[in-house]
Amino acid sequence: MSVLDRVNSPKDLKKLNVDELNALCSDIRSLLISTVSKNGGHLASNLGVVELTVAMHRVFNSPLDQFVFDVGHQCYTHKILTGRRDLFDSLRTEGGISGFTRPVESSHDIFSSGHSSTSISSAVGLARAKKIKGEKGKVIAVIGDGALTGGLAYEALNNSGNDNSNLIVILNDNNMSISPNVGSMAKNLTTIRTSPKYFTFKSKIQRAIAKIPKIGNQLIRSITLINTKIRKRIYKSTFFEDLGFRYYGPIDGHDMNALLEVLTAAKAHNHSVLIHVNTVKGKGYDPAEKNPTQFHGIGKFDINTGEPKNSGESFSLSFGKTMCKFAENDGRICCITAAMAEGTGLYEFASKFPKRFFDVGIAEQHAVTFASGLARNAMVPVFAVYSTFLQRSYDQLIHDVAMQQLKVIFAVDRSGFVGEDGESHQGIFDTSYLNSVPGMTIYAPSFYEELEAMFYEGIYKIKGAVAVRYPRGTQGELPVGYIYDHSPYTVFGDKNASKCMVTYGRLFSECYSALQELDDTFLIKLNKIKPISTAICDELTQCKKIYFYDEGIRTGGIGETFASMLMQRGMNVKFTHIAIDDEFVKQASVESQLRRYKMDRESIIEEVSHGKGEKNKT
Repeated sequence: MSVLDRVNSPKDLKKLNVDELNALCSDIRSLLISTVSKNGGHLASNLGVVELTVAMHRVFNSPLDQFVFDVGHQCYTHKILTGRRDLFDSLRTEGGISGFTRPVESSHDIFSSGHSSTSISSAVGLARAKKIKGEKGKVIAVIGDGALTGGLAYEALNNSGNDNSNLIVILNDNNMSISPNVGSMAKNLTTIRTSPKYFTFKSKIQRAIAKIPKIGNQLIRSITLINTKIRKRIYKSTFFEDLGFRYYGPIDGHDMNALLEVLTAAKAHNHSVLIHVNTVKGKGYDPAEKNPTQFHGIGKFDINTGEPKNSGESFSLSFGKTMCKFAENDGRICCITAAMAEGTGLYEFASKFPKRFFDVGIAEQHAVTFASGLARNAMVPVFAVYSTFLQRSYDQLIHDVAMQQLKVIFAVDRSGFVGEDGESHQGIFDTSYLNSVPGMTIYAPSFYEELEAMFYEGIYKIKGAVAVRYPRGTQGELPVGYIYDHSPYTVFGDKNASKCMVTYGRLFSECYSALQELDDTFLIKLNKIKPISTAICDELTQCKKIYFYDEGIRTGGIGETFASMLMQRGMNVKFTHIAIDDEFVKQASVESQLRRYKMDRESIIEEVSHGKGEKNKT
């Protein structure tokens, strides 16, 4: 029996010695690599926090002590240790456990987490709530150094204050040093300060001094001041201590003894604590250690070689090639990413045009306002960002770009369904929130050649802000002989038919395929979804039923705008809007999500042939 077979809950960890804990970490790594190779997921970051997570659950008592992971994709070991080991093979599959923390799965998951830099804010709230209610237990926020590039983390640190005696922040430094290397003296000091003997001795001395009449408390304050000055000289950087934390570190995040000691000391501390832990992304799996960026979020791969099983052309790669092509001939073009250079297809651009490539870290708000500054001084900034992350910069998009009437191009990747990453990552909201921004022009390519042409239009033909939104993965079925002619919409079939399908983006291929099986039906493909050309109404004079297929949230989306346009023109037509209702889309494959929401070829044929969606009529 492996050690992992003996662990069914955090309580079981209390029975294990250090050697058994290290063996457990080895078992967990094997399970992580095996499962992610089949299901895809976030591998490198999870391999890096195995010892840290095991040590946390050994020292603390979850869920009395509350863990908040930032970002929630670091939680795989946590899930395995909290009763979900037997479900772990269902990771990121439809009906299975999520790749992020989800309270609906377990009381050990305190928050749903899919976006970065939120852990300290929520942990400060949790800790203060515990204090107000007089509840026992610590609140532990685990934040990676990448997440510390997000401004929200610093807002939370600034607000944490000196009175959070039940707050512990663990800085998982897995890529770069946050502060200068403080050397062996600092490490030795940390070892001394986290020793149980030192902690007990210090407490006894403080109590004894406090009993000295008249001068006891003054002596304690003086000694504390001297200690602080000494730590400043040794540590060199006291940023976290200046914010009110007791700083311990750096700690080897793969040394179980060191982790247990520092966590035990932090648990006994009557003050807010920040523990700086150094870990190795991809620890224990050679391909992930050598290329942690590739294995940060990866699809299925071959365990022996580390090679992805699915690769090739995609909208993201097509976008990257397009930007390189344009930048060759236009020195104004700059590309910006928020820590997603590889995911958005900009690695080649970064290599060819390093002075015009900017990775701002996980700071989408800054990225948009930074782009506005570039645009004001006559550059052409292109911000490549996943749809789900662009949500974080909505205010900047309105105030700093659109209101200023500046030319900023938004390359909105992963729009629509994204599959197994689940609720926090679906790109189903951008059509609604971008649709509400005055002066914004939005394109929706269905094919790679359209993507290039639409970016050209956005850069050289359109005034003001432009968004080009495109889906994850590859293009769909391309109609024989189809060439994008730069029209705002394209008609397929006989427009004298009584039924019409209207759609855009990825769903065009599903609708076009369905069209081949439908009678008395034609199809309108929207190329520009904002503004919608009113000339479309002239194409619908003989139409009695319209079916609008909208891969986005219904409220405020493109379908509602289209229906409003028809109403204002006084057109007497039955309108069926197939979209996502007032809900979050759960994890499943994209193909399954299309079927669930009646947007796949077979569902479209059934709907248009028999009117199964009449309840959605407008």
